[in-house]
Amino acid sequence: MQLSDDPRSRGQDGAPPALLPSVSHMKSSSFSAVQQQGYSASIFLRRKDKLEQTQQKCIAIFALLCCFAVLVALIFSSVDIWGDDEDGITEDNCSRDCGIVLVENIPDDLFLPVTGRTHLPLSAGFHTLLDQAKHSVEVVSPVWDLNSWDLETMPSTAKQGQLLFQRLLNLKSRGVKLKIASSLTNSAELKTLAAHNAEVHFVNMTALTRGGLHSSFIIVDRKHIYIGSADMDWRSLSKRKELGVVVYNCSCLALDFHRVFSFYWQLHERDYIPSIWSKRVTALYGKNDALELQLNASHATAYVSTSPEVLCPKDRTRDVEAIYQVVQSAKTFIFISVTDYLPLVNRRFRGTSVTRYWSPIDEVIREAVVLRGVRVRLLISFWKKTHPLTFNFATSLKSLCMQLHNCSLEVRFFSHREQNDDIQHGLNHNKYMVTDNALYIGNHDWVGSDFAVNAGVGLVVQMNNSLKDRGATILEHVKAAFERDWRSRYAKSLQGSKDHQGKYRNLQQVKIHTETKENEWNSPLSL
Repeated sequence: MQLSDDPRSRGQDGAPPALLPSVSHMKSSSFSAVQQQGYSASIFLRRKDKLEQTQQKCIAIFALLCCFAVLVALIFSSVDIWGDDEDGITEDNCSRDCGIVLVENIPDDLFLPVTGRTHLPLSAGFHTLLDQAKHSVEVVSPVWDLNSWDLETMPSTAKQGQLLFQRLLNLKSRGVKLKIASSLTNSAELKTLAAHNAEVHFVNMTALTRGGLHSSFIIVDRKHIYIGSADMDWRSLSKRKELGVVVYNCSCLALDFHRVFSFYWQLHERDYIPSIWSKRVTALYGKNDALELQLNASHATAYVSTSPEVLCPKDRTRDVEAIYQVVQSAKTFIFISVTDYLPLVNRRFRGTSVTRYWSPIDEVIREAVVLRGVRVRLLISFWKKTHPLTFNFATSLKSLCMQLHNCSLEVRFFSHREQNDDIQHGLNHNKYMVTDNALYIGNHDWVGSDFAVNAGVGLVVQMNNSLKDRGATILEHVKAAFERDWRSRYAKSLQGSKDHQGKYRNLQQVKIHTETKENEWNSPLSL
């Protein structure tokens, strides 16, 4: 066979055509490879985009789940989230036809003028209240010391503490549930009550507010209430002068007190204040929406106030706001009886004590006296723990009416001779204010630090001014008790200034140790 010499029959390099691919075939192969690589790249990019979108969705879902978990945690950490049993009592079916009684403890050796009005003894009021119990008794008290160890040396009235303690122990045999909220961790009495089926919850106010628990009230069957200055202390039933009120058959008001109790109850062993409030602890009534009720057949309004501000849930009126409202609503007179009056707040910061003027109550009193011509009487206890600056503020208040017509502000100190170095013997422990149309009974002394950090509860009762109610209302009873104390031999006026020995001339029976009291005051009132 003869080979052709035609160059078209050979490759460019002289190779036979069968051994070399054509140029067009090489180009199409290269294009296909590039196309395939581009297709693979596009698939990879699409898969990458989908993967990133999936990751973003997972992150979003995870974030939502985390938020939901946090929300659930907050909800379940909130106070009383499921709501405490309120025995079927609601704002619609609760009782507003109520009775109210003034209760007092006056020590046997305290001789007060006879006013013609006899008030129920405090111990009898407590026993009567417990007699009403059929289902539940709820107690808040800063002190539990009903059993004295030195009863042999004390008057027989000191045994009232033991009798009250036995009544509390016997509630179990009557099928009555006893619940107690307290800030005491090592109380032998609370341990004994807990051993007899009482439920006791510890409230650490130091961790919550950097203060203490001053609240003192009792709720029976969500119908009957006590509030006042007395604690679960045998001294309150024998040695100290105390004043409070017992309200009967008043489930509307008792329900609001129960909500305050429920709040304390749910703070059991917590060291923080929950960020979410349950509806079961929000206020039912307040200064702008008070409860309308009948008190001893007289028309009145009432509401509960609390302190400090961090423990005031929605719509709850603060104690300071309640006092402010009562003072501002007074038309003719304001009578105030407190153990201590000191418009100061003492703070400790990095080991340094800082004291500042705390103006809300002091300023509203000055306004009432000077601008509205309201007559003010302030009765303050004088005892070993009276802070020396109390006299400075009292003198400042009295000076307002110098050379002013239609101006009356009087200050007196209730002083009883202390026996056996007992600083509480005969102490006027009252904490109330009465005006021509309203009454405020609370758990705090009128000291700035108390309202700022210590837990307390107050009751405001406002009466209408109808003539048929005069002489029969709770206001008249409290006013009579104040005037009796004001006219007594123990109420001493503040006159003149200090003498060269640093003592007040008109307070000759009691020696003032200002340096000691200064140190005592700084410790318990520090924030």
